[in-house]
Amino acid sequence: MAGAPLAFPSFYRVLAFDSLPSTMDECRRQAAAGAPEGLLVWAREQTAGRGRRGRSFASPPGNLYLSLLLRPDRSAAEGAQLGFVAAVALADAVSGLLPDGAGRVKLKWPNDLLIDRAKASGTLLEGQPGAAGRLDWLILGIGVNVMSHPPDTPYPATSLKAAGSSARADDLLAALADAFVAWHETWRDRGFGPVRAAWLDRAAGLGEPIRVNLAQGSLEGRFADLDETGILWLDLPGGRRRAVAAGDLYFPEA
Repeated sequence: MAGAPLAFPSFYRVLAFDSLPSTMDECRRQAAAGAPEGLLVWAREQTAGRGRRGRSFASPPGNLYLSLLLRPDRSAAEGAQLGFVAAVALADAVSGLLPDGAGRVKLKWPNDLLIDRAKASGTLLEGQPGAAGRLDWLILGIGVNVMSHPPDTPYPATSLKAAGSSARADDLLAALADAFVAWHETWRDRGFGPVRAAWLDRAAGLGEPIRVNLAQGSLEGRFADLDETGILWLDLPGGRRRAVAAGDLYFPEA
């Protein structure tokens, strides 16, 4: 296990590793053993990382890979809002580490971060149902391209380094840890409204034509809104409006 030389807010208990197969797997193991909220598993590389829908996730050294254990005592639908909490916090953290970052960082539904319209991060949520329809735990898995990004991806990709930042993974982790605590407290105390407003302020493609790939088929229309629960509203040809709870969003030029 590697040392963690950074100072973290008291919310966190950090387990840092030079290498892990998957931070999600380690965090899930800790959650099942009763680890408290705020456990953060951080690895400098992953050898078997994965993304959404079980896709493999390349995880070379130099980038940021972490999984954070939360115990929100909310329904699964409410817990899913924590993906937007993480996205807004990450946008704040990355913006502060990029030249002219505030105007270059956008969020792609549901919780990817873009720099100059190229993907720089992804977030994976996994939850465990508990009693009375509430979550026993929820894990946020976050991967950010800091020093490198994969070539030949379905969506244009970039890294902080390619975007002109000299930040290291440690620098981003410190900034993200602070930003997440602040936004998590906002969500806990004031609900999803402020998070939704901050997310919409940085939303990529809002009001524009988009394509959403679903588990079966795809939809094309105009990105109309993000509702009060985090669902995307898509205006379809012919004047119909469709709610989309899960899918992969693409822009026409992608």
